[in-house]
Amino acid sequence: MTFVYIVRCNFTEPAKEQAWNAWYSGPKIEQMLAKPYFQTCQRFRIAAGSGRKYLTMWTLESPEAFNTAEYTSDWGFFEWSPYIVDWSRDLFDGRPASQRSFAVPRAGSLHTVTFDGMSADAANAARAAAAGEEPQMMWLPVAGLDRHTPFIGLRSLPDAVSCRPPVHARAERMQEAIYQPISDLCTRSK
Repeated sequence: MTFVYIVRCNFTEPAKEQAWNAWYSGPKIEQMLAKPYFQTCQRFRIAAGSGRKYLTMWTLESPEAFNTAEYTSDWGFFEWSPYIVDWSRDLFDGRPASQRSFAVPRAGSLHTVTFDGMSADAANAARAAAAGEEPQMMWLPVAGLDRHTPFIGLRSLPDAVSCRPPVHARAERMQEAIYQPISDLCTRSK
């Protein structure tokens, strides 16, 4: 079973943003992939639609990843925390999908749909309406952590040409975005 850990945020200090991205896409990913249960990671920046500017997607073998001594003793965002806003971290049930199911080609894009602040019933109704328009979307239920959204829709698009702004009429608090990779898929060293 795969779990998908998604961190979304905005960064408020343009003068430090390049350094933050270099740290997060390099040493931070390496640090986290060395911890138990963390398997893959890929980072994204919004290209179209609504949502937070950055999204990081991790795959995990187990929610126990957040209870290990390695995770709780060495989190690593302290230097950057004054500049990170609108931060969310949610854990989703990846169902029986493989970790590779969540990889996005470097030249591709990631289509996301979230329901921040909506009740599970309202989000489920909006998701049901969107599912007919997006049959390729993987709909993952929230499984833990902050629980900002009851579900998330994820769809890997093969190329940047597919990066069109979403045009669907959606529920008021439903956010739909296209994200482009700012890192390759990083995989845990064996």
